Amino acid sequence: MKLNHLSFPSANTAVTAKFFEEQLSFTIAGTWEQSYILKRAGFDVVIEHVSTPIPQWPQNFHLGFELPDLSAVRVLYERFKTEGVEMETDIFNNGCGSRFFCREPGGLMFEINTRTDAAPEYQGTFDN
Repeated sequence: MKLNHLSFPSANTAVTAKFFEEQLSFTIAGTWEQSYILKRAGFDVVIEHVSTPIPQWPQNFHLGFELPDLSAVRVLYERFKTEGVEMETDIFNNGCGSRFFCREPGGLMFEINTRTDAAPEYQGTFDN
């Protein structure tokens, strides 16, 4: 079984889609009734329009994206900071690999990580 998409609501789908496009290299594949579908190698994100703002997401609910190595994590972290992305943490490693947390304009939290420097029990394979 393979996870192939994620769908979540947004009251400002255009801004959320722009974040995915500009910051996470997704491509907008289509729109309908203010909703968006975005694609990236083997994975889709559906951003569904809702007319009222989303209540606060649970504190540690987040989406995780894995990068190939610590250098890539550092590059994206610095770019996000420069471009004004709301940062939740600095880069840290708690044994599970280096990571940082940030939020998209609608408040959804993201974890950007690598497992290349994780303890052996947390290492996995990176598939582009």
